Amino acid sequence: MKKIKKIGLGNLTVQIFIALLLGILTGVIIHDNSSKEFAITFSGYSKLLATLFIRLVQMIIAPLVFTTLVVGIAKLGDLKSVGRIGGRALGWFFSASLISLLIGMFWINFFEPGVGLQLIDIDPSAAKEVTEKTQDFSAQHFVEHIIPKSVFEAMATNEILQIVVFSIFFGLAAASMGSYTEPVIKVLDKIAHIILKMVNYVMKFAPYGVFGAIAAVFATKDLSVLLVTYTKFLGAFLVGIGSLWVVLLVVGYLFLRSQLKELLQRIVSPLAIAFGTTSSEAVFPKLTEELERFGVKDRIVSFMLPLGYSFNLDGSMMYMTFASIFIAQASGIQLDLPTQLTMLLVLMLTSKGIAGVPRASLVVVAATCGMFNIPIEGIALILPIDHFCDMFRSATNVLGNALATSVVGKWENE
Repeated sequence: MKKIKKIGLGNLTVQIFIALLLGILTGVIIHDNSSKEFAITFSGYSKLLATLFIRLVQMIIAPLVFTTLVVGIAKLGDLKSVGRIGGRALGWFFSASLISLLIGMFWINFFEPGVGLQLIDIDPSAAKEVTEKTQDFSAQHFVEHIIPKSVFEAMATNEILQIVVFSIFFGLAAASMGSYTEPVIKVLDKIAHIILKMVNYVMKFAPYGVFGAIAAVFATKDLSVLLVTYTKFLGAFLVGIGSLWVVLLVVGYLFLRSQLKELLQRIVSPLAIAFGTTSSEAVFPKLTEELERFGVKDRIVSFMLPLGYSFNLDGSMMYMTFASIFIAQASGIQLDLPTQLTMLLVLMLTSKGIAGVPRASLVVVAATCGMFNIPIEGIALILPIDHFCDMFRSATNVLGNALATSVVGKWENE
């Protein structure tokens, strides 16, 4: 059985990378050999494949988070265990977030890709979608957003943090009542396993989603212009992401030792899906399954992953500080070190719990720029290549959450 599973995983990974390459090739051919109108039309239809796949995943996320987290907390047995594991989880999350922010700040100041940038063909209206979402973005809005007005509304809109809050209260209440709630927990446990079975069916559509997402981008974007204009920005960003991967893997090795190699083999497929679809949310169910196969107890996975998707987005954190300072550089604004460190603290707080917001990183960047009198319209500078950056930061988010869950499982001797 194990051999069959490994072969299946390998086939899915190969299919995803083939779809990625075919998507690039198809998009470039359409862009170079057809009219602009046809390319836009093709892009719209191609995006449907990605949209259908992501919607299939979104369809099962809310019930999966609720059932797995409630069962996970109930299986922890007592409030002391919940507090201990939760404390370790948050300690890891905030440490990783701070390191990610500092890495982004270091490399953006080292390379200075925005200094002297010629603002050619920049359309401020392109940033309208993002800047509109920052109008209500405040500390008050953030706090109010944490607690759901209705758990059904939270589930209907896939607000992960709100679902997590409700699930934690539900799970703690169930755990405190002991054996009385065992029948309910058993039912939820069986529902969780049914949903995980659905994951196998949904993941068969992953290559189509990856192909659609990539082909849509390359059909409408001029690759040569992107390369010439943004090579320095993208190069510096990749150095930052590479540095973050090195730090995460080194820290992971210190805790997991030889098991790190097996973990990486397990999460190749989730990493590829996140990279191709630019959605770390799309691999939540598959990542849950692979971490349990890796050997982390289901009660730890069920508790850690939902929290991680709200508090532990390492790739997005690095990108947010990188992009914010880049826009300041491109706007000719000099930020001293104290101001940049203050910006990091703001990003640390405002970035938590907005994983369900479309283009969440850009929304936080726009809000932060507004706080520090940096032109929010500068978001238009990075929109043309945001999709490519999002591919790398989504994969990094998956790696960070896989390592966090595995390390906490190791701390708990599970």
